[in-house]
Amino acid sequence: MNPTRIVAASFGCIILLGALLLTLPIASRSGMSVGFFDALFTATSATCVTGLITVDTWVQWSLFGQIIIIMMIQLGGLGFMTLITMVSFALHRRIGLSERLIMVSTFNLNDLDGVVRMVRHALMGTFLIEGVGAVILSICFIPTFGLLRGIWHGIFHAISAFCNAGFDLMGGEYGPFSSMIGANHHPVVLLTTAALIIIGGLGFFVWEDLVRSRCWRKLSLYSKLVLVMTAGLLLFGTVFTLLAEYHNPATLGNMPLWQKLLNAFFQSTTLRTAGFDALGQGGLHDNTKAISVVLMLVGGSSGSTAGGIKTVTLAVLMLALRAGLKGKEQVTLRGRAISYQRVINAMTLTLVVITLFLTGSIILSSVESLPYIDCAFEVASALGTVGLTTGITAHLSRFSQAVLVLFMYLGRVGVLSFSIAFLTRRKKLAKIQYPNVDIMIG
Repeated sequence: MNPTRIVAASFGCIILLGALLLTLPIASRSGMSVGFFDALFTATSATCVTGLITVDTWVQWSLFGQIIIIMMIQLGGLGFMTLITMVSFALHRRIGLSERLIMVSTFNLNDLDGVVRMVRHALMGTFLIEGVGAVILSICFIPTFGLLRGIWHGIFHAISAFCNAGFDLMGGEYGPFSSMIGANHHPVVLLTTAALIIIGGLGFFVWEDLVRSRCWRKLSLYSKLVLVMTAGLLLFGTVFTLLAEYHNPATLGNMPLWQKLLNAFFQSTTLRTAGFDALGQGGLHDNTKAISVVLMLVGGSSGSTAGGIKTVTLAVLMLALRAGLKGKEQVTLRGRAISYQRVINAMTLTLVVITLFLTGSIILSSVESLPYIDCAFEVASALGTVGLTTGITAHLSRFSQAVLVLFMYLGRVGVLSFSIAFLTRRKKLAKIQYPNVDIMIG
């Protein structure tokens, strides 16, 4: 098996094992098995760090079930190779070539140079950032939930936020499927969660570059592009949400100005494949839902815990559009040319995602008696491994929920494996040169 297949198979094994564990009566708060399908849906959503759920996490799952879910989130966010690497580090065992190739596939890198060092730093950084986030969130939650429950809430939400998973335990306090709506007035909780989401979505390569360079001028062009695109998308999402929902009583309308700004920023952040809901997505205007679909499909950055087509893919498409409008033969950025093959790869990946998105949204809207925009929102959330919903997930038919299971897997594993397969393959020289043909465009 090549590294791509190993990554895909490892995710499948984690999902299956997690689903079997969640079907055990001890995993449910009631002491009765939830059934295999709901367990499979939850396991897929957790492993693929999505956040869509058919049963509320706190109401349905016992402490044992919640621990299983958070372990799947951690493994799904960092990849199964993380566990193998941790064991190798602990045993002081040399990392072999095959394991290095799997690391490259897991973290979506282009070569083997420094991959072991980067994975070690990624693991250390992950536990450090999650630990700091857990401490801050625990301090916020203890007054509401008590000492032990507050600490557990802090740990759970810190891991879920950093891995861009969107699972929460707020159902016991604010009602099932409430997510972060009950905490939308708490700036420390929302800003800490947003910070974890953003850091997790930047990508481990960018982390390594920031630690090594410690200066904007010394950063690689890729890291600069990631940071600029991330900031630009966050700003755009915040401004658009604020303007579009400013007077909407179902979302921002009844909030003071500071809370509107806070929740507009959090909404823009959580659309980047995180899945925490502080507004109630069902109350959004249709134009906001449409823009949300676009942002969910874009997602985070390569080699991160986020999903989507990735920020740099969007940047390459925008640069290619600029070059086409100017009549240039090369796609360039700051005196550097982006290869033709990279542009084609970006276009191919984007077209594949758009085709899957359109197919899934049409299937859901045909099967369910629901508005198309809500079905499109749900499919984009699954395919982009986001986890936001307008409130229809638990009420869909088993067929539609099975479609979402498939799209969650494709969004996390399929797109990752597909992108690795053609982004890192060696270019094959054509043995036959065919004559050119003129065709009309436009």
